[in-house]
Amino acid sequence: MQPATQAWWFAAGRLLVTVLVGCGAGWLLGNTWGGLAVALGLHLAWVLANLFRLEWWLRHRSYADPPNTGGVWGEIIAQIVRLHRRKRFHKQRFVQLMRQLQRSTAALPDGVVILNAQREIVWFNLMAARLLNLRRTADLGMRIENLLREPAVVRYLAGSDYSNPIVIRPANGDDSYLSLQVAPYGDGQLLLLVRDVSRQMRLEAVRRDFVANASHELRSPLTVVSGYLETLAQDPSLEGDLKGPVAEMRRQADRMTAIIRDLLELSRLEETNEIVGGAPVDVAAVISMLRKDVLARPSHPADVSVSVESDAQLIGDEPEIHSAFSNLVDNAAKYTPADGSLGIRWWVDAEGGHFSVTDTGIGIPPEHIPRLTERFYRVDAGRARATGGSGLGLAIVKHVLQRHGASLEVTSAQGVGSTFTAHFPPARVSVPVRTPVAAAG
Repeated sequence: MQPATQAWWFAAGRLLVTVLVGCGAGWLLGNTWGGLAVALGLHLAWVLANLFRLEWWLRHRSYADPPNTGGVWGEIIAQIVRLHRRKRFHKQRFVQLMRQLQRSTAALPDGVVILNAQREIVWFNLMAARLLNLRRTADLGMRIENLLREPAVVRYLAGSDYSNPIVIRPANGDDSYLSLQVAPYGDGQLLLLVRDVSRQMRLEAVRRDFVANASHELRSPLTVVSGYLETLAQDPSLEGDLKGPVAEMRRQADRMTAIIRDLLELSRLEETNEIVGGAPVDVAAVISMLRKDVLARPSHPADVSVSVESDAQLIGDEPEIHSAFSNLVDNAAKYTPADGSLGIRWWVDAEGGHFSVTDTGIGIPPEHIPRLTERFYRVDAGRARATGGSGLGLAIVKHVLQRHGASLEVTSAQGVGSTFTAHFPPARVSVPVRTPVAAAG
């Protein structure tokens, strides 16, 4: 039999004995009910005394020993003691885990900030305090946007895509850069990771300056070489066995010229990430020109279709828009076989304007899609060299779209083809106002 069951049987037996004793004493004294009432009163007083001892011990259990009683009360006190010990064990374990967590996060080279659903600071480690200039006593409970005061941070936290970090410059006057990335968890809570990327940004700036300067320095001698090769190719006295090598040199010189031109364009775009304004661009006219350029290529897809589903115009920098669209179309034309098809489409809906290029080329493996917009990145380097690709076109597209508040979406299936879609926000779409024509009287 379980101890608790024995205690309850013992309590029931004690109550029965109390009733019998009370009735017997009352019968002897000539008042059975009076004796029973007195016995039950004494039993109730004993119960209340045990309740008082239990309540006093519960209020002072941090230093007082539990009451020494038996029966049901002893079993209740034993259960409370066991629960208290279990609670104290779990509390100590939780405190140890929290201390280990704090020590581990304090040792991290990156800053860690915990934000609640209202974007208020709940906790941060020492590195975050140093990088973001946070004060533990004053900044806990403050909204992170009110402390950083960076429009890019406000837009980043207001969005839902935290897959890529953002880079900001703190308003402390020094030449430093911080990378911020959010990891959602729990019920709307956010884990903000802060990293000092000043060294990487300085190295990137040095690399960009070197590429820009080298491209400028190479452009002039390459122009001279291209001019001499063109003159040499047109010389009627050129021997027949030299015409092939000269033509190959001209082709490679033209390829180098195109690479340098793209490098200079990319360097110009990377100088600033500010959103550009611009004027309305006739997308239909740009698409018509791009189709003519594709058909003028020595080798082009058999079917080049155009679908302009809206006469809405695109607000932006026309040379940059033309460059981005041209790179998308040129990239699709290079990787589409002669018997394939290429489709160019422009449409507008509630989400904004959309320009897409669909081809029936070789397709792109899924693992390569996230890196397509990196400069000089090629899925198939050998095929890219054969088609004259420089690996810079999609990098230019990415920067142009960023400057216009747009994004690039890539979908592809190997052996089927690819679709590159540029999504522009509604603010970039301008519907031309048609002037009504008066009816002739």
